[in-house]
Amino acid sequence: MTDYHNKSIDNLFKVISGITTVEECYAFFEDLCTIKEIQDMAQRLETAIMLKHGENYQNISAKVGVSSATISRVNRCLNYGSGGYKAAIEKLGKGQII
Repeated sequence: MTDYHNKSIDNLFKVISGITTVEECYAFFEDLCTIKEIQDMAQRLETAIMLKHGENYQNISAKVGVSSATISRVNRCLNYGSGGYKAAIEKLGKGQII
């Protein structure tokens, strides 16, 4: 993967990691992203959760409304990526995410 680390992205991630409530999160992301971008990110996370629970592509596509290409990309990241999806799903399962 291309190295995209820089001060601006560090600042973005510091802000995101400092958000402590769902309401703060909504406010920040509504200003930062379009509604469609937020929905797309939520769909990718939902796709990762369903893949982790053994759902097949057809069921995921029907339930979440994503293409098989998106499911494939999420699956590749889930299995061979940096571990971000796995860590987030684990936190969500333990109730650690707000």
